[in-house]
Amino acid sequence: MAKPLTRKRASLRLDAAATITGLGLGFTLAVLVSTLSVDDVNGVYPIITTISRVAALSGSYLALVGLMMVARIPWIERAVGHDRLVLWHRKSAPYSLFLILFHVLLVVLGYAATDRIRVGAELWRLVTTYPWMLPAFVAFILFMTAGISSYKRARAKIKYETWWTIHLYTYLGIALSFMHQIQTGVMFINHPLNRAYWIALYVVVASCIITWRVIVPLTKSFKLKLKVEKVEIEGPGIISIYVSGKNIAKLGAKGGQFFNWRFLTSEHWYQSHPFSLSAAPKHNQLRLTVKNLGDHSSSLINLEKGTRVMVEGPYGTFTASRTDIRRPLVLIGGGVGITPIRAMIEDMPAHTSADLIYRTSRVEDLIMKSELETLCDEKGIRLHLMAGPRSQYPLDAKALKSLIHNVRDAEFYVCGPNQLTDAIKKAALDLKMPASRVHHEIFEYHSVLEKE
Repeated sequence: MAKPLTRKRASLRLDAAATITGLGLGFTLAVLVSTLSVDDVNGVYPIITTISRVAALSGSYLALVGLMMVARIPWIERAVGHDRLVLWHRKSAPYSLFLILFHVLLVVLGYAATDRIRVGAELWRLVTTYPWMLPAFVAFILFMTAGISSYKRARAKIKYETWWTIHLYTYLGIALSFMHQIQTGVMFINHPLNRAYWIALYVVVASCIITWRVIVPLTKSFKLKLKVEKVEIEGPGIISIYVSGKNIAKLGAKGGQFFNWRFLTSEHWYQSHPFSLSAAPKHNQLRLTVKNLGDHSSSLINLEKGTRVMVEGPYGTFTASRTDIRRPLVLIGGGVGITPIRAMIEDMPAHTSADLIYRTSRVEDLIMKSELETLCDEKGIRLHLMAGPRSQYPLDAKALKSLIHNVRDAEFYVCGPNQLTDAIKKAALDLKMPASRVHHEIFEYHSVLEKE
């Protein structure tokens, strides 16, 4: 079982990863520069073609970095947090796509001007006559489709399952574009060291993905023999799923973390979804709590006892071991976002100086109320239940100052809808608190809470 990672060690790992990434980008650009000739910059159109190659290499490198962000590498996952890595992946992906788009546009423009034919005719000629160009063009279409489907407005109109399937095809796109790069890229032809470096990059990325997204989850789930034990209704549209297995302690999971869950039924086997633990692991049992959002989650209530389960994880840094016990803690959960906080509290020592704020729109949405009351009583945590409209229970600087003693000295841990997180961040800013003392679990990327 891995030891808890201190903030200092996490920062050092992050710095090391950033340094390696930066050096890799520099080396990638050096690959192109080392193969330039006078002809590559002798005129407007050769310069356009050369710029297109810079865009291609940079875009491809950023795409590989993006894949590494979601490869589930434990060394970096534990330092940064899975949710933030996925968010960084989402933020960086458009830059990669734009660079690849610029490459296609510029190379077609440069070649068309050199050959003195129309741009459309040049594109057709390249795709139909150049070696490995047709697979590369298919890859380009797959990349652009994934990018458009991830655009916020488009993403809001399609099911998670559809978006996830489209996203999977980007792996095919990367494989199709690889041979185009190696076989036709002027920086690789007759340059064995450059080619070896580029192949090594792809091999490393592919190995990481296959190891930590396929082999490790399969092996882990097979050994643990995870199965659904029971499903219970917690509240309106909210259920808890109990999963049992052998030697679950070997997972090293902590309260507040989450797994990617895959339930092996005809309806669910082909997709995984991230859900937080709603209780600290114990007695060879895991518990997750899910809100019905009308998609995959709506049918989980029908899971039968004995259904086999596969997991990836645990992920997340939202744990008791990462809290600063020298400061008072303010734990804030909104809606079903209370579940990781409830699990996190179990791992806290007794007599913790903390306040728990539980925010919902209605009284009937206060799930696990009795559990929270018992836990808070055992740990000495002050519980504040806020069920009602925001106007009745504002969470601005004034409200927090009147509710929490020495609020400016506190560390905030927030989990809930984006509006709640934004409100707490603004309140902390108004209280002149440093942003580093507001910790929040980001649920944007899987939309579990953003529809709250």
